[in-house]
Amino acid sequence: MAFEMLVGLHVINDSEYHTYREKMTPILEQHGGGFGYDFTSLEVLKAKTDAPINRLFTVYFRDEDAKTSFFQNKEYIKVKQKHYDASVSHTTVIAAYST
Repeated sequence: MAFEMLVGLHVINDSEYHTYREKMTPILEQHGGGFGYDFTSLEVLKAKTDAPINRLFTVYFRDEDAKTSFFQNKEYIKVKQKHYDASVSHTTVIAAYST
C-alpha cells in the first residue's frame, strides 16, 4: 500500500523552486517517493484556507514510514532550508491518504 499527499503551494520564486525540485528529487527517489501530478494554477475558486495557492501536486511514497524518513533526512533538510524556504511562502497539505 502506498502513501500519497495532495499539496498546494504559493511559489514566490520560480527559479529557486526549480532548483529545490532538482536537488530534492534524487533524495525523494532514494526514499521510494516521486511526484504523480504537478500543476500551476492562477485562480483558486474555493479553499478551506486563506493561504494563497498557485501550485498543486501529488507526492507519493511506498508507505508512511518512507514519508517520515524522507522529511527527516539531513540532506533533504539542508536543501529545504536553502531553496524551499526562499521560494515558497505558504504550504497547504490538502489531503493525505493511503492508496
